[in-house]
Amino acid sequence: MAEKFRSSSFKDPLNPDEVEFNDKGVTFRTRKLIGGTDNFVFYSDISGVEIENGVFFANIHVIPRARPEIVIRNFSKGDARRIKELILQNVPSHRPDPLR
Repeated sequence: MAEKFRSSSFKDPLNPDEVEFNDKGVTFRTRKLIGGTDNFVFYSDISGVEIENGVFFANIHVIPRARPEIVIRNFSKGDARRIKELILQNVPSHRPDPLR
């Protein structure tokens, strides 16, 4: 399941943020003019995902357990929804014991 998404080159052509999925977790790459950060988060460590919609683009807020929030910016609204969907599909469910 190696899917990769890149933020809009229209908004920031030189420093696109990226989201890359693999079997165990997600890598979030935020670029800056000089440097940037790579954050890998296991699916089991993700407690929530929120989308902040703008007029044309969306920012995605990923809330990992025991770590600061990760914000990736300027994705198309469709890509943002797909990223959220893929993350939530892979996060282990936290529903009560089905035998109860």
